[in-house]
Amino acid sequence: MDLELSQDEAALADLAATIARREIAPAAPAAWAAGRCPVEILRRMGEAGLLGLLVPEEWGGSGATTVGFVAAMEQIGRADQSVAAAWQAHSTIGSLPLLRFGTDDQRDRWLRPLAEGRVLGAFGLTEPEAGSDASAIRTRAARADGGWIINGRKMFISNAGTSMSFGVTLLARLDDDEETGRAQYANFVVEKGTAGFTLGPKLNGIGWKGLDTRELAFDDVWVPDGNLLGSPGRGLSQFLSVLAVGRITVAALSVSLAAAMLEMSTAYARQRRQFGRPLIENQAIAFKLADMATELEAARLLTYRAAALRDAGQPFEHAAAMAKLKASRTAVDAAREAVQIHGGYGYMLESDVARFYCDAKILEIGEGTSEIQQLVIARGLG
Repeated sequence: MDLELSQDEAALADLAATIARREIAPAAPAAWAAGRCPVEILRRMGEAGLLGLLVPEEWGGSGATTVGFVAAMEQIGRADQSVAAAWQAHSTIGSLPLLRFGTDDQRDRWLRPLAEGRVLGAFGLTEPEAGSDASAIRTRAARADGGWIINGRKMFISNAGTSMSFGVTLLARLDDDEETGRAQYANFVVEKGTAGFTLGPKLNGIGWKGLDTRELAFDDVWVPDGNLLGSPGRGLSQFLSVLAVGRITVAALSVSLAAAMLEMSTAYARQRRQFGRPLIENQAIAFKLADMATELEAARLLTYRAAALRDAGQPFEHAAAMAKLKASRTAVDAAREAVQIHGGYGYMLESDVARFYCDAKILEIGEGTSEIQQLVIARGLG
């Protein structure tokens, strides 16, 4: 097993670390406190070539490996989880459906600007009445006048409402199959400014306050046949295949948070003195840090293994679910212990530790809850 990054992967991680240190970290606290998505940071990442890492050069991307993306995510996520979450959603569910299931014309029209970092991508799956059970969506698409009429609502959708957003790719329900009676689904691209497509106000969650997340409404939205992505009737399976990649990158996002918590906690424990000595010399604190470091390394190895399997063209869905389950739990536990180590200073919302603590919980929910990951893993056991 080769656990070393390639030269290109290491260079990508170094680039991400530089941008994270110089541009993302200084702006993160103010953007988070104001609940503002720092689009200017995302544009800068696009200019640096980071918004198309998982897209081949043929379509405007960088053609990086999944392992390279994970290595870059470790650096970006340590600086700010909101920007990293926007980047993760754009790079996976916001772009990969177009790459995998789009025609060349669709890739040139929509994927290329996404990969080149000129616009931001989003995908609409979750609805007010449908979350983990994706098959329960109510948004419908019906044939009409050489195209499709879409009606419905999407909830908790990220990246669709910024000045950089291009619109949204969404999953909709079609008429049931006449022969089998089974539900059918399809994916559609709806561009910003399309009549009947409206955005709700930015939602205010516990964390990820710098991420633009909204409810989207579709009222008699007409799109032409050219906006249908992939095969009608296979939309759900197509989306779920892309979601597995998202689980690797959310695992990487989780690893980055746990790493940030360990780094901050270790530094604080070294300089903070109680009972006449640094905190780190107290066994209770030292053991917390030891556990954090061990769990972080385990989560990191699971995540890189899932990424390496994908790069090798091998089945990776089972490993991705394991990585996402373990890494998100590790992130939540690390954030809790970091606040405990920092004490009252960690409890104050003005602290970086508190910001990451608030950001942590969603990692056990987004891109499939922990319970869904357990279900996927159990099924993989046969």
